[in-house]
Amino acid sequence: MSKKKSKSSNSNTIALNKKARHEFHLQDKLEAGLELQGWEVKSIRAGKVNLSDTYVHLKNGEAFLLNATINPLNQASSHVVCDPTRPRKLLLKKREIDRLIGARERQGFSIVATAMYWKQCWVKLEIYLAKGKQAHDKRDAVKDRDWARQKERMLKHKG
Repeated sequence: MSKKKSKSSNSNTIALNKKARHEFHLQDKLEAGLELQGWEVKSIRAGKVNLSDTYVHLKNGEAFLLNATINPLNQASSHVVCDPTRPRKLLLKKREIDRLIGARERQGFSIVATAMYWKQCWVKLEIYLAKGKQAHDKRDAVKDRDWARQKERMLKHKG
């Protein structure tokens, strides 16, 4: 008999952009596929991905992921030119791209990548329509998080 992998034992998450939640108010979530080269998939399997400071650029009715770093493995073939920060095309439906274009142009949203994960055998990217936070919003978020932590401590010591 073959053993099945349990979904709870291993996470499907490859990389996170933790900074995005601090820098932006995240609104609408979308899931996009990525157009990758073979060496990039091998590097992603090895966990050599960095999503900090990534964003999505819309050009000619297509979406591209910029500033994502996928470091090549040492075992990568010598005849392949590996550019770790090349723009990668996002695979979205025309309707989704039109929605992103409208939100960015009319309402001033930014499009931010927050997570990269496996969905079956495909690499997916979680992107959000986001508004930038002001300095006072960031301070409020830190204050609320600290207060929640203190409440947990007080309740823990009380009980």
